[in-house]
Amino acid sequence: MNLDVLQSYEIGSRDHDFKPADAILYALGLGYGSDPLDEGQLQFVYEGGLKAVPSMCNTIAHPGFWIDQPELGIDFVKVLHAEQAFVIHSTIPPQGRMRADYAVVSVEDKGADKGAMMRMEKKLSDRDTGELFATVTQTLFLRGDGGQGGFGKIPAAAPAVPERTPELVSEIATLPQSALIYRLSGDLNPLHASPAIARKAGFDRPILHGQCTMGIAARAIIEQVCEQRPERLKFMSVRFSRPVYPGETIRTEMFRDGATVSFRCRAVERDLVVLDRGQASVE
Repeated sequence: MNLDVLQSYEIGSRDHDFKPADAILYALGLGYGSDPLDEGQLQFVYEGGLKAVPSMCNTIAHPGFWIDQPELGIDFVKVLHAEQAFVIHSTIPPQGRMRADYAVVSVEDKGADKGAMMRMEKKLSDRDTGELFATVTQTLFLRGDGGQGGFGKIPAAAPAVPERTPELVSEIATLPQSALIYRLSGDLNPLHASPAIARKAGFDRPILHGQCTMGIAARAIIEQVCEQRPERLKFMSVRFSRPVYPGETIRTEMFRDGATVSFRCRAVERDLVVLDRGQASVE
């Protein structure tokens, strides 16, 4: 990894015009519409009174796969998606003309044999008015680039979820084709579609996008905590701990502490935690 180049590297801006059909497609990728009589689900998949799922801010103006640029010197084959967070400044609309401004904000060196954590920030705003809608932070685990130093302010680690019985639990089933639907919202990594590429990456079949699992957790919080009012979800952060396979059921276990919700997600069929140290803020 060329730390000097990375520190000054300009990812640039990405423009994205999206329509109601795009907001609906994103929601369908999270399994919304599974109960056609559920009005709470219908608001995300029907144009009459359509609302956007807040976690859609993760996919709007996707930057593409930029870390394979030779001048960066990153061992991109060994990169894993480690953490994701977003802050909602203004309600995400179901259609818009957005601009995303990207920057690498920090690299945390874990050691030569432990890799590094690279954090990237996205500011998502209206392209015409400049209104800021969301700040999205993505953390990548650079497994092959430790021991080379770092820069930027390193945030404190998210706290562990409480050691008690969760107050709220939600189980949401994914479909065998969930990854194929979700990838149409912008993340076309073939790891989520091609069995051959999944095997090369060490998986016996394609895996679900981590951000899709995060979106399912957002759906659970909106349903169980926000009374189906997506505008109440203001912040969310997760740590990706294990992959999810399309077709598995995701159980979100939630712990309330006033406006703060701690949570984790478990793949029911394998009884494995797949999202951990989740935090959300609601109004």
